[in-house]
Amino acid sequence: MSRGDPLQFENPIEDAVSRLRFSPESNNLLVASWDSYLRLYNVESSSLSLELYSEAALLDCCFEDESTSFSSGSDGFIRRYDLNAATVDTIGRHDDIATSIVYSCDEGVVISTGLDEKIKFWDTRQRESLVFSTDASAAVRCITVSGNNLVVCMDASIHIYDLRNLDQASRSCASQVEVPIRCVTSVPYSRGYAVGSVDGQVAVDFPDASCSSETKYSFRCHPKCRNGRIDGVSVNAIEFSPCGSGTFVTGDNEGYVISWNAKSRRRLLELPRYSNSIASLAYNNTGELLAVASSHTYQTAHEKEEAPQVFIHRL
Repeated sequence: MSRGDPLQFENPIEDAVSRLRFSPESNNLLVASWDSYLRLYNVESSSLSLELYSEAALLDCCFEDESTSFSSGSDGFIRRYDLNAATVDTIGRHDDIATSIVYSCDEGVVISTGLDEKIKFWDTRQRESLVFSTDASAAVRCITVSGNNLVVCMDASIHIYDLRNLDQASRSCASQVEVPIRCVTSVPYSRGYAVGSVDGQVAVDFPDASCSSETKYSFRCHPKCRNGRIDGVSVNAIEFSPCGSGTFVTGDNEGYVISWNAKSRRRLLELPRYSNSIASLAYNNTGELLAVASSHTYQTAHEKEEAPQVFIHRL
């Protein structure tokens, strides 16, 4: 199997890719990067549809729908993009770097986190966009929405918020990993989630009481022994296929993308190694396309600061 078809950009991406996101209904791909540009790429026509400058490094992005997206920036600002009109405006900000952003379709709110240790909830339909803010008590590394649950990862701890009742305190879930969590994603066929850690561990969990405790499990993606000790590589990205088969992919800091199945708990396949770290992964809405960002991530001194590339696999 090949590494996929590289997307062609007339103006190359000049700094690290932070996030890839496919749109909810089409094969339009958002690319957020540290060069301050949000790019919208039409995978079907192999053409760049839009390139919007944002005045700060973009650390995350998400879609609301086909015409609206959001980003979180190194300047703390939460930006909204009208993809039809090619305009950018600001809906609010954090008091420090804004690290993550997601959109809840069920609740119609944008959720952002920052190094200011705040979780903020935005509803752009309201005159005052900020509808709720809560103290996370620590810097949030990553978040995901799983049904009505917001899963928040801070170091090696996991907290779950009920989006239907934000006044209620979050509940803590015991993490299966004991080192900082690098990435998190929701499991599409349940209310579960999966995390990847900085030492190469992956943990799949189903906190819903109706799920058997035997369902959760953890494993190491690339266990290596150095000087008699297991040495793992950071899992930077983890994404489930939306088709409900249990298939998910992981991408690590050594350029490996591996496909797994959560239901059978088996490794399915490994793509040829990429020349740089895997910064982000994204499935399209049918699970027939997988986007892979091969890019430095500013995590280690051994990464190559070469021009990032985005590849498309047709599954």
